[in-house]
Amino acid sequence: MAELTPSQRTWKAFKRNKIAVAGLVFIILSVLIAILGYLVMPDSTPLANNMTIQLSIKKPGAQFTMLRMRKSEPVDTVNIFSKMLFGQPDFYKNVPITGYHFVKDSIYVDEYIGDEDKPVITSYNIFEIVTGQKPIYKDGNVTFCFSPGKNCRTFAVSQALCERFKARIYKDNIIKKTFWLGTDIYGRDLLSRLILGARVSLAVGIMSVIISLLLGVTVGAVAGYFGGWIDASLSWLMNILWALPALLLVIAISFALGKGLWQIFIAVGLSMWVEVARLVRGQVLSLKQVEFIEAARSMGFNNARIIRRHILPNIIGPILVLASSNFASAILLEAGLSFLGFGAQPPMPTWGSMIKEHYGYIIMNSPYLAILPGLAIMLMVYAFNLVTVGLRDAFDIKSQSTRI
Repeated sequence: MAELTPSQRTWKAFKRNKIAVAGLVFIILSVLIAILGYLVMPDSTPLANNMTIQLSIKKPGAQFTMLRMRKSEPVDTVNIFSKMLFGQPDFYKNVPITGYHFVKDSIYVDEYIGDEDKPVITSYNIFEIVTGQKPIYKDGNVTFCFSPGKNCRTFAVSQALCERFKARIYKDNIIKKTFWLGTDIYGRDLLSRLILGARVSLAVGIMSVIISLLLGVTVGAVAGYFGGWIDASLSWLMNILWALPALLLVIAISFALGKGLWQIFIAVGLSMWVEVARLVRGQVLSLKQVEFIEAARSMGFNNARIIRRHILPNIIGPILVLASSNFASAILLEAGLSFLGFGAQPPMPTWGSMIKEHYGYIIMNSPYLAILPGLAIMLMVYAFNLVTVGLRDAFDIKSQSTRI
């Protein structure tokens, strides 16, 4: 039987921890949903910001009949890649209704405005609903355009013409819409905003971890390998930054850089590199005097090659464990910043900002508005903590040897 490689032994040890594997599966599914984004969201409009104020704070599972009225301004259809990344602007204006009936070339709807208010009866022209443009009536004929001043057609006003448009409205413009997790205070679909919030949290996590690894591994490796005044200077800087609370440091950096998503990437990344640098410095100090490093020096390899090819591959385990832990910390930091108003700015949905908008409703018979994003944060952080524990055990050589 062929001997397992170090990576295969590590993966085999990791798979023994079923809870850690479950956490990894949850993270992979979350990443997949976040990448697909608008393709799997009920509301695929940019930033899931399609407001229907009449449907403010509706319970999970609420279903409404919607009259979809074509917008008057032209809306371009984007390709599937652009839709996945940025969303598709809605072609229609959605009006919630409780009933409707047709009279000649008009549709009369009972427009829903609230549970405690009576519906308002409103009439709309059936040609305008379908085309988005006001029709022009003249001498018993009607002229309507499918875009401003373009693709115009003239027909005699007849019952057959009206029936054709009624059938089209039945098929395409009157739909049932279900809000599986309810709506927020602005009548936006909560499930869509949670999914998009996952994309923001995971993006902040991965970008900040990359920034912290690049800076922390470089500084820690240089400090530990060269020692002397270089180590003393860099260790002094690390100790100063280590003494500062992470959240206050991130807020200070955010003040300097401004508010926004890219600023959060940098701010969170710059707040976590010290921990990585301290870990790498300690590992390099313990490795730089071992025999294979001395052999590499005697062969004439330069310092950069020794660090890159001989030291860092041997400390990748602790670095990965810390990176997984920092990923969870980054998600918490981003949520805290968004709650305080320093994160991504509205209308971009983040889990922290969703809690900020709705925490007052916890005692107003709609606690799910704040509990759902809070639960999403808890599950994501818990999943990364499970993976961290699994990686720590998998890279622990002593614990592996006792199990075999």
